Amino acid sequence: MNQTFKKIIFAAAIIACLTPLIDPPVALLLGFITAITMGHPFIHHNNKATNWLLKISIVGLGFGVNLYHAAEAGREGLIFTVFSISSVLIIGTLFGRIFNVGRKTSFLISSGTAICGGSAIATVAPIIEADEKEISIALGTVFILNSAALFIFPPAGHFLNMSQHQFGIWSAIAIHDTSSVVGAASKFGEEALRVATTVKLERALWIIPLSILTVFMIKGDSRKIKVPYFIFLYIAAMCISTFIPAFSSQYNSITAAAKKGLTVTLFLIGSGLSPETLKSVGLKPLFQGIALWLTIIAISLTAIMLL
Repeated sequence: MNQTFKKIIFAAAIIACLTPLIDPPVALLLGFITAITMGHPFIHHNNKATNWLLKISIVGLGFGVNLYHAAEAGREGLIFTVFSISSVLIIGTLFGRIFNVGRKTSFLISSGTAICGGSAIATVAPIIEADEKEISIALGTVFILNSAALFIFPPAGHFLNMSQHQFGIWSAIAIHDTSSVVGAASKFGEEALRVATTVKLERALWIIPLSILTVFMIKGDSRKIKVPYFIFLYIAAMCISTFIPAFSSQYNSITAAAKKGLTVTLFLIGSGLSPETLKSVGLKPLFQGIALWLTIIAISLTAIMLL
């Protein structure tokens, strides 16, 4: 198959993701099928495109969220966030030792599970001076579990008869990457999407204290910390839609476009997952990631259902 034909098929798949026929989980699966059948014709640009499109989509979703409702969800989610992040980092270290995973790889997997998946890994990796292989293993582990979560969580939420609010908090705490959190929540319902996005972005801000703590632990004062500035744009979008309601129809259009942007983002994420990436993960890091993930799923689910 020549490159021109691959590009045409790839473009057609993206267009399909913009239609009502393709929802976020299907987009991720379509991307993965594309990756293993013909490869990604724009693989060198995929990471940057995914990163920017996800940020833009999240900011767009902010126009569909009421600031007061978000504050209420954020206040409730804060308790779960503080407890879960500290617990995951401690338990992740323990599992890393049990499964004999390298110290840096183990810390990256724990950080990605505790906060926001690939973003946390990308932020912490240069601070601890992780090499390319260690980063790839951690990212691959998190990506595999993220992909599984996108398909498992919505049916599980319905099976457990969870409310929209409960599912939003659960997905924000127990799913790694923001993209999969938003994708799973959007599949479950509108309120779940609003709650999940708010709590997850609040959770993502913990990248900053985690990075500072990591710098302090390794005594690398010159290390740079990446601040997720787009979260503040999300908050600004919420403020605009809440305090200037006259343009509600325009806000609805922006929110609808943002949801489509998220679907395309998940397609791009799936198309960037090659068989080589899966092979590079290895069993020990994957076992650590699964054990840690199942632990946070069980703890957060128990807490949410009992409260």
